Amino acid sequence: MRVGLLTREYPPDVYGGAGVHVEFLARELRSLVDLDVHCWGEGRADGVVRHRPWSALDGANDALRTFSVDLSMAAALADRQLVHSHTWYANLGGHVAKLLHGVPHVMTAHSLEPLRPWKAEQLGGGYALSSWAERTAIEAADAVIAVSGAMRADILACYPALDAARVHVVHNGIDTDLYRPDPGTDVLTRIGIDPARPYVLFVGRITRQKGVPHLLRAVRDIDPAAQVVLCAGAPDTPEIDREFRELHRELSRGRDGVHWIPRMLPRPEVVQLLTHAAVFVCPSVYEPLGIVNLEAMACGTPVVASRVGGIPEVVEDGKTGVLVPVDDDFERGLARALDDVLGDPEGARSMGEAGRERAVGEFGWDAVARCTARLYAQVLEGGR
Repeated sequence: MRVGLLTREYPPDVYGGAGVHVEFLARELRSLVDLDVHCWGEGRADGVVRHRPWSALDGANDALRTFSVDLSMAAALADRQLVHSHTWYANLGGHVAKLLHGVPHVMTAHSLEPLRPWKAEQLGGGYALSSWAERTAIEAADAVIAVSGAMRADILACYPALDAARVHVVHNGIDTDLYRPDPGTDVLTRIGIDPARPYVLFVGRITRQKGVPHLLRAVRDIDPAAQVVLCAGAPDTPEIDREFRELHRELSRGRDGVHWIPRMLPRPEVVQLLTHAAVFVCPSVYEPLGIVNLEAMACGTPVVASRVGGIPEVVEDGKTGVLVPVDDDFERGLARALDDVLGDPEGARSMGEAGRERAVGEFGWDAVARCTARLYAQVLEGGR
């Protein structure tokens, strides 16, 4: 099968869970199909074609610039038998390629625009365009992959015109050889983290979706012996950047041991941070699956996470971590759950061991790729 994989993010430009998904899916798919990856960027490498927005749109709304990349991708897919797009940044490219070249379009939904209304803060009128692109692509796609059962339910609720038989669940995966406990502490020392003190770790983008302001308020009153490590960058908007900085300053004034790393670190450094954390926290208010929780579990670290979306399909409450309802008591609930884990090192160790076992046994990328390739074959044979 000659497959074109369409994505915004691809190494070395990966900043979120969708990019991680595409990186590892592509790696495993190469042994199963003839794969070309089409992504944003400059230049071309073996099996990877990079596209950049039309220069005439420099300074224009980001949604318009995205559409220019989609058109470039569609034009380059004439030799592909099937196209597979990821996120709204590439969905329109997949849809146009389907129409232009008469090939099936498979799309993976990593999130849904109707459930992310805060994107209007980032995109302005472009949010109406991103929503239109997603709806157009998803309703016409030959198959839609949901990264969790909860995500499948969301897709069908948001897009009732979509035939439910076309929506398939294929979970995100994890490379448990790359994400595994690292006994080293050199990264901690360089950053200034005290290895002798427990720390709560957050890794993610500064967005409304990731619930970072909730976290910064929740950790004000947790055990003062605990450090707070925030590996948080790529703010969506100047407004949330300012809000984050204000809350960070307030938190730092009220307790010591607050460490902010304002950039995305190389993977080996993140692995070391995950390994030595007393607890990893994921305060997302919307999360189709939450691949970062798998990364923490694979490193043997217990997880405190919000009980939303697909997170309960990854984090087993009471066994590999603690789930907190997103309700009016969310921030206090996060604080209580973090203190419970911090106060029970033996229980935390057992949760971490169970998390590693679950990540290894149930979420390998090889299995994800095989399921995806089987779906390609089914679509090409005329099934759904």
